[in-house]
Amino acid sequence: MNKRIAASLLLLGPVLAVFAQGASPDTSTGIPLAAWKYLSAALAVSVACIGGGLAVGKVGAAAMGAIAEDQSLAGKAIPYLGLAEGICLWGFLVALLILML
Repeated sequence: MNKRIAASLLLLGPVLAVFAQGASPDTSTGIPLAAWKYLSAALAVSVACIGGGLAVGKVGAAAMGAIAEDQSLAGKAIPYLGLAEGICLWGFLVALLILML
């Protein structure tokens, strides 16, 4: 099975469980109110990880190019990769807050 499909099914599992339980739907959309929580958490994580991945790709390529030319720049370039990866962590924390509250 494709890794993307497996990840999508993993994220959609709780949403499908809410639909199967027959929770009271929202009057305007017909989607159960509890399902919005899971959808918004999945959106927060996915957008943050896509943005973080793009940032790590750009910053990592630039950092490796700079380190290849001058090795003394390694201490200055590597922390920027950590900042780019922090974007994914913030998305995960937002998703946890959405699910807990």
